[in-house]
Amino acid sequence: MQVKVNGEMREMAEGSTMLDLIRSLGLEERVMASALNMEIVKQEAWNSAELKEGDTIELLDFVGGG
Repeated sequence: MQVKVNGEMREMAEGSTMLDLIRSLGLEERVMASALNMEIVKQEAWNSAELKEGDTIELLDFVGGG
């Protein structure tokens, strides 16, 4: 299935979760916030947030700076 992640289309297996996506991108330790179709998904819910064809996902990490 196709999902949009931070503006880019990605292919994911049917039944994939937010956690599967984050792990496939190698971002598990870096993602601080996630949204699925404009709804915040808390980290403890990543494993139960199932993705569907056409979903839009935003993954954010926070960078310190000055």
